[in-house]
Amino acid sequence: MDLASFLQQCGIGITSGVFLGLMAVGYTLVYGTVGLIHFAHGDVVMLGGCLALAILSFLVPLPVVPVTGCLAVILAASCSGLFCGCLNVCIDRFVYRPLRDAPPLSPLVSAIGVSFILMNVGLVWIGPTDRAFPEIFLASTRTVGGISILMADLLVLAISVPPLLCLYVLLRQTRFGRSLRSIAAITRVTARSGEAGKLIGATFFISGFLGGVASVAAGIHATTINYQMGHQMGLYALTAAVLGGIGSVPGAIVGGLVVGLLRAISVAVLGPRWAMASVFLVLIVFLAFRPQGIYGKSKTRGGQR
Repeated sequence: MDLASFLQQCGIGITSGVFLGLMAVGYTLVYGTVGLIHFAHGDVVMLGGCLALAILSFLVPLPVVPVTGCLAVILAASCSGLFCGCLNVCIDRFVYRPLRDAPPLSPLVSAIGVSFILMNVGLVWIGPTDRAFPEIFLASTRTVGGISILMADLLVLAISVPPLLCLYVLLRQTRFGRSLRSIAAITRVTARSGEAGKLIGATFFISGFLGGVASVAAGIHATTINYQMGHQMGLYALTAAVLGGIGSVPGAIVGGLVVGLLRAISVAVLGPRWAMASVFLVLIVFLAFRPQGIYGKSKTRGGQR
């Protein structure tokens, strides 16, 4: 693989890594707040993609003017984000909240059950076969230094990066962010109602909103969606969250970029069938030497950080 091809794959990896990072942040926010791996998160994202497909198929005729297409994508991403956020809040309210004080395996099994239910909803919604996502720029490209850049990939970055920047400001510069870190440190899984319950609900909403935006970005990047996409994307995003240090928002973003790059380079070098195995092999080797992840903090035997 020559330098131009390598850089081309890196560009693809960064693009996919950004929306994987969005999903990974969803996993890490929920885990950092209530100590739960939200296994249904990937399927929530898949349903967001189904809604985005319906909106864009209605709004975007082909061929489409780029400006109109961009506005349609922003509308679809906003609607999918709100839909996934509200769906996540409902899942927390009716499934996870009653199990706050239950043994750890009960919420875990419930999350897996919700995942299968949502997957079947997606099967009924869009059917068993791949559905083509509207190509906003009709695969138009720009060549810079011998490297072809898809305009659709730039659109993916344009809709994925702003939510991450807004999240950073929200968590670092607002009372909500400070309160959220306090809830994560003190109440954890025992929080049921009052201010703690509201903050946990807000966390699930933000997690779902980011996932809804990620679903649109993933559809534009892959040009197709299907009812099983949430399972594979969820595994990659959860891997990114663990690699970056579960509970760390910067770690989730960095982990998403690393996983995206590893996946893209593995596809180019080894072929698509070995991409997932390569990513998980790197994860296993890395965690063997640094179990807490890139940004995670190690714990001493007594449990102190």
